[in-house]
Amino acid sequence: MSGPTALIGPLLKKLRPDVTPHGFRATFKTWPSEKVETDFAVVEMCLAHEQKGVEKAHQRGGLLGKRRKLMELWADYCAKKPAQVIPLRTSA
Repeated sequence: MSGPTALIGPLLKKLRPDVTPHGFRATFKTWPSEKVETDFAVVEMCLAHEQKGVEKAHQRGGLLGKRRKLMELWADYCAKKPAQVIPLRTSA
């Protein structure tokens, strides 16, 4: 583990041993493609994934404003009250 995952890992393990940073990061990576419109590059930068090859050579900005907006939307999404789940009866 390195970068942000190395920082959040120990805290997350203490607070929620049933949750892994990888699962949390995977959830964040999936969420924008289903819930908001944003560029793939913005999501990758939020996850601190290193760009390589042509992408690295051509992307010289930090996309800070777009990352900030995406993270605000993510925080709002995470803070929402969960939907009420109605249990379904199983057939006998």
